[in-house]
Amino acid sequence: MNFLDAHKIVAGFKGGAPLRFLLATSGTPDKLDLFLRAAAANRGFLAHVRTLPFGTLGQTLRIAPVADEIEVFCLFPWDFIPEADWRSGVPSTSADEEALRSHALATAEHIAHRRLARVLYVAAPIPPLLTNPTDGANLERWLGSVIQSIGARLLPAETFSLASYLANGSPFAGTLLGQLAEAVIDRAISAPPEPKKVLVTDLDNVMWSGVIGEDGVEGIHFTPEGVGYRFFLYQTLLAKLQREGAILAAVSRNDEDLALAPFRAGGMTLVENDFVSIVASYNAKSAQIAEIASRLNLGLDAFVFVDDNPIELAEVSSSLPTVRCVQFPPNDEGIPRLFAELSELFARATVTGEDRERTAMYRRRLEGMAPSEAQGADLTTFLQDLGMTLTLHDRTTGDRARAVQLINKTNQFNLNGRRVSDEEVGAVLASGGRLYGASLADRSGSHGEILACLIDEDRVVRSLVMSCRVFQRRVEHAFFAWLATQNSPPAALDFAETERNEPMRQFFRDAAFQENGLISFDPARFAEDHRDDMSLFAVHEERSNQESGTRD
Repeated sequence: MNFLDAHKIVAGFKGGAPLRFLLATSGTPDKLDLFLRAAAANRGFLAHVRTLPFGTLGQTLRIAPVADEIEVFCLFPWDFIPEADWRSGVPSTSADEEALRSHALATAEHIAHRRLARVLYVAAPIPPLLTNPTDGANLERWLGSVIQSIGARLLPAETFSLASYLANGSPFAGTLLGQLAEAVIDRAISAPPEPKKVLVTDLDNVMWSGVIGEDGVEGIHFTPEGVGYRFFLYQTLLAKLQREGAILAAVSRNDEDLALAPFRAGGMTLVENDFVSIVASYNAKSAQIAEIASRLNLGLDAFVFVDDNPIELAEVSSSLPTVRCVQFPPNDEGIPRLFAELSELFARATVTGEDRERTAMYRRRLEGMAPSEAQGADLTTFLQDLGMTLTLHDRTTGDRARAVQLINKTNQFNLNGRRVSDEEVGAVLASGGRLYGASLADRSGSHGEILACLIDEDRVVRSLVMSCRVFQRRVEHAFFAWLATQNSPPAALDFAETERNEPMRQFFRDAAFQENGLISFDPARFAEDHRDDMSLFAVHEERSNQESGTRD
């Protein structure tokens, strides 16, 4: 549809049902109004379009929608990252990437909370904001995933015209105004989104404060006091949503008896029967969600997944892009935003008796469900974008308190489950052994010292543990790839199966390990096979003789 076609359609239109909506965009619509009226007329509607004054999109996002007004947002990268606006020029100094991401996420939240809004997005190019071009490309990729998470319809990058934007403030290419108008009207007349049906939640540090596998039932918190308050509130919201017809399920990287223990111990707002299924395994969470969806005969677009771990959210989002992924906030200040988002996603105009009985009906369909062993998504790109730094500590001399504490506390990624005293560790070291630790940091901050490895004088690993907080980041693979390149790398590992160390058993499926009494280790093969895992980290070495170095 060109300009003359649009003019003829509008001139010949005899009138139809009124279609009133807001077209919210950061530039001026210019000649788009004519094309919008023509596209609406082709569908039998008389369009009445309200637009925003130039530069007021940000303000609009922070006020309540106009009652009964359809909102169609046509957004560009600079609506999420203002520094990317071509009309402002390239910043004189490299931008603060964390600040850029924070602003983009806040904007996405504002849009996601406008439940009836329809969103279009033009993936226009952005000027160089960061010193390293690779970082800039990663930022653009990350922004694309944010856009996807709010359900935006993507428009071709050619929809944007820099020439038009600089000349008159209209970011739209004149040759594509007809296609753009069709997309806008399609979104304006589309039905409002259906409420979500299934909320799948993580457990550790989401349903309660703490890690059940390490802290035990006595060490987790979920009561309305102290550190447990946030988790108590979350449970009350889930209980409300469940009463109103939402289906609750839980997926946890855990052993089944541990995952169920807090529910069976009593004292929580939610009980086991409030969930259609509580799936505990060390397999990909995306696979468990897909299996639940298949058994319930529901589309994945009806699912919402809540987790505190961005790695798990990325894995599910990558494997199951139609599942809405929501991060559980790291502090109390994020709870109101979480509650608003979940309440809007599951909002129902009315609640029927069938809604209230849905949990019992669906639980029967999931009886006997075993965890799926299907593979999860390849997270390499996401992990590269985390900016991870792995600091390796030689604890053979000096302070080893944290390393010994890890060995005696960690249960899941644990070589053999044996507890050791500081004196026993000291004896191994005095006989020529070595003790290593590792700390992890990324864009979100420091995760502290998360790994400990004790090797005796015969090059046998006697203790190896890693905190479950950093599962899926490939830390264990990077650490062993580094260890394989050191002088006198370990030749074997003293492995023993326990009730809790399934993640360690999965690690030993690597071809560089062979069971022969002890687990034998092929350093050269492991280093070669896991070179890419090393590249995910900036590696910093802190040696006991005070020598140190950095390797990227």
